[in-house]
Amino acid sequence: MSNQTQSNSSGLPHPEWYKVAFSGGKERMAMRKLLRDSRLHTVCESARCPNICDCWKRQTATFMILGEHCTRNCRFCAVKHGKPAAPDPEEPERIAEAVEALKLRYVVITCVTRDDLPDGGAAAMGACIRAIRQRCPGCKVEVLCSDYAGNEQALQLVLQEKPQVFGHNLETVRRLSADIRPQADYERSLHMLASAARRAQQEGALSKIKSGLMLGLGESEQEVRETLTDLCNCGVQIVTFGQYLQPSQEQVPVQRYVSPTEFANWKQIAEKDYGFCMAVAGPLIRSSYLAEEAYLAAE
Repeated sequence: MSNQTQSNSSGLPHPEWYKVAFSGGKERMAMRKLLRDSRLHTVCESARCPNICDCWKRQTATFMILGEHCTRNCRFCAVKHGKPAAPDPEEPERIAEAVEALKLRYVVITCVTRDDLPDGGAAAMGACIRAIRQRCPGCKVEVLCSDYAGNEQALQLVLQEKPQVFGHNLETVRRLSADIRPQADYERSLHMLASAARRAQQEGALSKIKSGLMLGLGESEQEVRETLTDLCNCGVQIVTFGQYLQPSQEQVPVQRYVSPTEFANWKQIAEKDYGFCMAVAGPLIRSSYLAEEAYLAAE
């Protein structure tokens, strides 16, 4: 079983539906070798995603650019924090080579937050999109970005490359945001999502705007509904709901495990009551899991 199936510091045992089989050995090891040989990072490993076996055996991965160290230290996240290395100018081309080698039709790129860089790493994200398009013209690209500290010029560096999906996760409800994401800001995230939606519309881009929420951090049903209203008002079209799983003892404990039935209800509520083009909800859903399927369903 994955290490995500163990009890956490809340003392709550994981229900059966959160247990993940450790599978796909041959394919998973081949993927790991390709990533190591290419000196590339994935959020699959860095964030200890419970879906890593399923994704890697299907030869899909979410590339994480700009190193392994984040300048922020969110209380839900397993990605290392600290002083990061300088950006690698060859990283975009290595990612494009990996995309070509894997024959990917759809790729997701995310990043650590780089508050040490004037543009937050936006230029590097744009360079990755260009490199993939040059080497693999038919490949669709989804990006999962930081808030770039509210820098709209940085945001434009990404949007001008017209990714198929622009994503930025709100993560949690307004009341919990300052505690869970102490170096981020709920309103700033909404502002960046709204700016992305507005600019995509103005430029006639095909970009879908996407955001994600974790459940199980102590939020109420009414607070989730208010958050959906905020996201809808910002022009977000795709929303994901997943269970927060405590990656290690250093992160905040789980307050509640959400049942598959409740997740199914949130999918219906988001699509029927709030008008999202697509909602993806489930115990092990992460914002980049089944990303291509969500994009195609929202077209």
